[in-house]
Amino acid sequence: MSSFIRIGIADDHPMLREGVANTLRKRADLQVVEQGANAQDAMDIAQRVRPDVMLMDVNMPGDVFAAVRFISTKLSDVKVLMLTVSESEDDAFLALEAGARGYVLKGVSGPELVLAIRSVAKGETYITPEFANKLLSSSKEHGEQIHTFDLTHREEEVIREVSKGLTNREVATKLLISEKTVKHHMGCVMQKLHARNRVEAVTAIRRYWEREAVGRLHTGAGKTQMDARSG
Repeated sequence: MSSFIRIGIADDHPMLREGVANTLRKRADLQVVEQGANAQDAMDIAQRVRPDVMLMDVNMPGDVFAAVRFISTKLSDVKVLMLTVSESEDDAFLALEAGARGYVLKGVSGPELVLAIRSVAKGETYITPEFANKLLSSSKEHGEQIHTFDLTHREEEVIREVSKGLTNREVATKLLISEKTVKHHMGCVMQKLHARNRVEAVTAIRRYWEREAVGRLHTGAGKTQMDARSG
């Protein structure tokens, strides 16, 4: 196992990208392996080089969220960490829902960025604490719209696949169950989510997953910061 944490960087601002790379190169355990300027570059780097952590900006050419989802689902050994100026709640929720393991705002100190990278590389989660508090406050403000859905394990599997755009037949094939069983589970899911159709069900469950992801990231960030202070 390598003693280095190998890092890929995708950002369409060359000077900022190089500044981040220079900051990371000063750390003995960090190694910047390749850089890119857009979402396609991020996917290419992740596939070819397989860095431990892929740093990605939210606002760069290409479908960034699709790239995050591709890397997190197809290349699970590559952890995605967003490094961005965007404080948009929608951007954060979309990135986390797509599979990003962390969300850090540009302007963060060098030591905190290094802490975030090390945390994500270990399989932990990290989000800029102040921004995490903002997201959680927003979640609480909309708390009346968020429910704890008592789904069974199989129902969760079914709605997760449906949320990816799969048909009932495709879900049945993937989960090795009958199409009739898939329809039954979807009926139960829609009833529990108070959804009139599949689109409403997917929308409701995605919002739930996004809020859950923020909660996990906030908890992970707090624990990591405590560990760092006590270490």
